[in-house]
Amino acid sequence: MNEKEINTNEETQTGETPQGAKVADDATEPTDTMADEPQEEVSTEEQLTAEVALWKDKFVRLQAEFDNYRKRTLREKMDLIQTGGSDVLKAMLPVRDDIERALAAMQKSNDAEAVQKGVELIAQKFTEALKQKGVTEIEVVGKPFDEAVAEAVARFPAGDDKKGLVIDTVQTGYMLGEKVLRFAKVVVGE
Repeated sequence: MNEKEINTNEETQTGETPQGAKVADDATEPTDTMADEPQEEVSTEEQLTAEVALWKDKFVRLQAEFDNYRKRTLREKMDLIQTGGSDVLKAMLPVRDDIERALAAMQKSNDAEAVQKGVELIAQKFTEALKQKGVTEIEVVGKPFDEAVAEAVARFPAGDDKKGLVIDTVQTGYMLGEKVLRFAKVVVGE
C-alpha cells in the first residue's frame, strides 16, 4: 500500500484527515511563505542600513557644528580678553599724558608748590578714572582685621583698645566690584 491509500483509508474510517496527510498536502505552502521572508529581510536590512547612514550623517554634522561652536567661542573669548582691557587702558592714557606734562613742568619750574598741586590733580584724575571702571579703595584703617580683604604684614603692640584693629596700611588694597583686586597690606595692633 502506498501513502495515499493509507491516508484515504484512515480518513474514511474516522471521518477526519490525519495529521500526516495534512503535512503531506501542505508541504508546498510553507516553502512559498519562506520565499517571501528573505525578501522582507533584505528590504528591512536595506532600511536599517539607510537609517544607520542617516543617523551617522546627522552625528557627523552635529559634531562638526559643535567643533565650530567651540572654536568660535574660544576665538570670541580671546578677543574679549584682548580688547576688554583696552577700555581701562584708554582711560589711563590721559593720566599718562598729564604725568608727562608734569615732568616737563618740573624741569622748567622751580616752584615746588605748583608742581605739588599738579601732581595732586593727576592723582585725583587717576583715582576718578579707576572709580569709573569700578575699582575702589579698601578702607581698613581703624577697623577690625579682615583676612578676606587684607594681609597682615606686621603686628604692633598698641594697647587693649586697638587690639585686633588695623593700625596702618603699608600698601592700599583695591576692589573691583565685589571682588578683591589686590589685598591691602596692613599693620595689626596686638
